[in-house]
Amino acid sequence: MSEVTPNKMGVKPMFPLLMGMSLPAMFSMMIQALYNVVDSIFVARYSPDALQAVSLAYPMQMVLISFAVGTAVGVNSLIARRLGAKDYHEANTAATTGLVLAVIDWLVFLMLGLTVARPFISLFTSNPEVIRDGGGYLTVVMCISIGMMISCMCEKILQSTGNMIVPMLTQTLGAVVNIIFDPLLIFGIGPFPRLGVLGAAIATVFGQICSMTFILIILFVKKHDVKITFKGFRMQKTVLKNIYAVSFPAIIMQSLGSVMVSGINAIISIANITAEYAAAYINAFGIYFKLQSFIFMPVFGLSQGVSPIIGYNFGARNKKRMYAAFRMGVVIAAIIMAAGTLLFQLAPEFLLSLFESDNAAAANMLLAEVGVPMLRIISISFMMAAVGIMFSTLFQAVGKGFYSMTMSVLRQLLVLLPVAFLLSKIDMVTMWYAFPIAEVFCLIVGIIFFIIMRKKVFNKM
Repeated sequence: MSEVTPNKMGVKPMFPLLMGMSLPAMFSMMIQALYNVVDSIFVARYSPDALQAVSLAYPMQMVLISFAVGTAVGVNSLIARRLGAKDYHEANTAATTGLVLAVIDWLVFLMLGLTVARPFISLFTSNPEVIRDGGGYLTVVMCISIGMMISCMCEKILQSTGNMIVPMLTQTLGAVVNIIFDPLLIFGIGPFPRLGVLGAAIATVFGQICSMTFILIILFVKKHDVKITFKGFRMQKTVLKNIYAVSFPAIIMQSLGSVMVSGINAIISIANITAEYAAAYINAFGIYFKLQSFIFMPVFGLSQGVSPIIGYNFGARNKKRMYAAFRMGVVIAAIIMAAGTLLFQLAPEFLLSLFESDNAAAANMLLAEVGVPMLRIISISFMMAAVGIMFSTLFQAVGKGFYSMTMSVLRQLLVLLPVAFLLSKIDMVTMWYAFPIAEVFCLIVGIIFFIIMRKKVFNKM
């Protein structure tokens, strides 16, 4: 097989290339962020306990997402590098292997959903209603996660070839379906039953299945730079090794977010505060994660456009274009995060008011009391996070996922949680300064890793 025309990732002017690659992903990630926020707004309107149930379920849901995205990131990185090196056979093999791995991941979470969902929620609360709703929500989203696993893998496969439009449409379709069915199933509008938190879970997986169906049709009907075929297919040890050299660190890196959220919830649970304040802090922290997705999701979308460009040009040994993509990504990410910082600093009261519960005035006041200083303090870290995300993107794109994993371990485990625990002994407001402190450490390590890579690898290209 030979290229009829040069791949755009190797020849097109960088800014229009980066915008063309990133804007569809940024748009689709914004739609995804909108779904996350709207989902929580509907649940919060249902009841404060419902919001707490979804907030406590979120860490385990993050583990599910980390396997879906992390495995797909490894496949994406390998395909992009092989296309850059014009090794089309291994690019095709990697794509086929990716779909098989997506099904395997789903089977693992099917079993976990049947066994660990309810016990996990009970670790953080003794409220029977929260345990019931949170356990039911987790069981549904984990057991019926095949839509997420396969659609995410297909999106990354197409993104590795430079196709960003179909993944954008796929994510948009799933998010729109979810947003439509959320209120119908949560509140029982029209002919639909009133299912509460369970309705939110059903709307989520239904949207994911719609996404999966759409992108599978596109992937197998249309012609792409990679071809998926199961005829005579066998798992190859070398391909698996190359995939998981990036996937395993990416999975660990994203799963650490789950550990971090669970750790913060645990610190709140054992703090010397009343049960009402503990519930308010857990809800406020859960809201923060949904709100910050509006800021971080566009940057993650940007990284989806930057990653295949870096990977392709690394494989093609074009250092100049690789550096250009990285630098431009840092600048754009910093601009997005600066806007997010201003929003969190200037309008935290408005942001929190979106999640107020009907007929729960006391709970709403408590949420604002604990949430406003939290949003302002944590948002100090946004600008540093922008650069850190781009460093992680660079390391993953060139096959050095271990560096990305190390940065995340420092940020979310070895620095953030211990510092948060120590600062919580002063007071709960001071605890949130652990976030900017952790970002400082992470950024320093990212710079050190970049210097090492430049001396040992990039300067020899």
